[in-house]
Order: sequence, then C-alpha cells, then structure tokens
Amino acid sequence: MSAALRRLIAPAMLAMIAVPATLHGQSNRDWTTPFPPFRIAGNLYYVGSKDLASYLVATPEGHILINSSLEASVPLIRASVEKLGFKFTDVKILLISHAHWDHDAGSAAIKKLTGAAYAAMGSDVAVVESGGGTDFQYGNDAAMRYPAAKVDRILHDGNEVRLGDATLVAHLTPGHTKGCTTWTMKVSDGTRTYNVVIVGSPNVNPGYRLVRNAAYPAIASDYERTFEVLRALPVDIFLGAHGGYFDLQSKYARLQAGDTKAFVDPDGYQRYVADRENAFRRELDRQKALFGSQRNDRIDARRTPRR
Repeated sequence: MSAALRRLIAPAMLAMIAVPATLHGQSNRDWTTPFPPFRIAGNLYYVGSKDLASYLVATPEGHILINSSLEASVPLIRASVEKLGFKFTDVKILLISHAHWDHDAGSAAIKKLTGAAYAAMGSDVAVVESGGGTDFQYGNDAAMRYPAAKVDRILHDGNEVRLGDATLVAHLTPGHTKGCTTWTMKVSDGTRTYNVVIVGSPNVNPGYRLVRNAAYPAIASDYERTFEVLRALPVDIFLGAHGGYFDLQSKYARLQAGDTKAFVDPDGYQRYVADRENAFRRELDRQKALFGSQRNDRIDARRTPRR
C-alpha cells in the first residue's frame, strides 16, 4: 500500500477501531447482573457477576479477594462472600488482574470496608493510584476514571502472595495493560491437587495501537511475552478476569448438574490462548500493513509459531 493511500485510509480506520471500551461496559448487563456464588474447588470460590469475575481464596487466617470490579460491584461481591458463609471484613488481601476500571474501580471502597492490604503489579501501580489517569490508552477518557486507591505492596513477576495455607503466584502478562497479571495457585480437592490459572487478559482492545505507539512503545513485544508465558503454564482449572473467557455460565450449569470437574479444562485453556494469539497476530499484521512497522519493533513472527 502506498504512503498516500495510507494517509487517506488511516483516519477512517482509526475512527472505526477507536470505539471506547466504555461503550461496551455500559451496554453489558452481564457485568452487573448477580451470579450465584459457588465453590470452584478446594478453598477457591467464585464471587463475581455473570461476566466480571471475582474470586475468594478462603483461609483460616483470613481471605484473599481477586478483582474488585466496578464501584457498583462492591455490594454484589460482599453479598456473595457473605452468602457463602464468610465475613467480608475477613478479606485481608486484595489483588487485581489488571488496572482497568471494570476490574479495579471498586478497590478503594473494598479497602475502606475491610482494611485489606492492596497488592498490584508494579507496572500497573501508577494507573491504580491515579484512578486510571495514567493509563496509556484511556487516561484522557473521563468515563474510564475511578476512585484512586493506595497500593500497599508492589508486585513483580514471579512474586508470591501468601496468607494462611494459600499461595498465589503473580505472572506478568503485559500488553492489555503494562502490568496485566495472570494468577496461578494450587488447590486441593479431595484426593486431587489442581493447577489453577486465572488469566488477566490477552485481548487487544478496540483502538489499541500495536505499532508506532508512543505511549507504549513495547506493546507488541509485551503481547509476545504474554503468549509465551500463557502457553507454558501448567493448567487444570481454567479461569479468567471475565466469565466469558472460560465459559462460566455453561460450566456452572454442568457443575450444578453434578459434574464436579466442570471447571477442569486444560484443552479449553489451550484453545483459548491459541485463539487470542491468532487474533493478536491478525491485528498486528493489519496494523503493520496500514501504518508500517516501527524501526525498533522487536516483533519477529517467526520466533513464535502461530497456533
């Protein structure tokens, strides 16, 4: 494609791909629709909505909550925790999958209600503590802002978060945000011990620039790193930041029908990761054709085979 043609097409293409995620959130009722809280396996419980996933890891020393979701989600999460028979005030540690408002906007309220220590991946801390103001994509979008919250512990790739008999490992899987985090843990259920993976997000949002991105020059190579990490993780139980990632509703129906291993889905996990990697590569190729490759782009599609 000639440079002149790119200059003509680019504005129209940008207008199409730059639809704010806010619009999707406002129209997605599943984000705020309650979902029955339930035990996934061992001491791991689901306490989120139909699509915004929050998880409770219960221990004798208190509990760990993963994802505070929207500000409006806090009463729903609290009700789910209490419906399971736990005290919301026993939440001692708050974690997130990544610093987007649909996963961390409720953090300030939860800290205030529980006194929980808030831990977040280092590359997302500035976004969390600015209430979304320093986000590379949405920082100037007032609709994506939320109450800022102080982070009590800065995490790095491979750090462990421990409470009671629970240990979670933080895996840096950047791209979607600079500090996007995939959590892993082991849970014992009966005579089995399962590897649990809670995927942060491998998705390329509408409007994300994968080439010539001045606000996030390493975005494409960070996505590459993410897929390398995700492919290598041992997994039995596949979970994620959104219920749609892992077919929450259909698996829950199977669980209710008596399938105790409904959430054990290593094959589904591999299919999901492969699908998201292919989507990333298609978008990267499209943007390279449209905008041209940046000189210092570290992407080499030959290095990681398409799956």
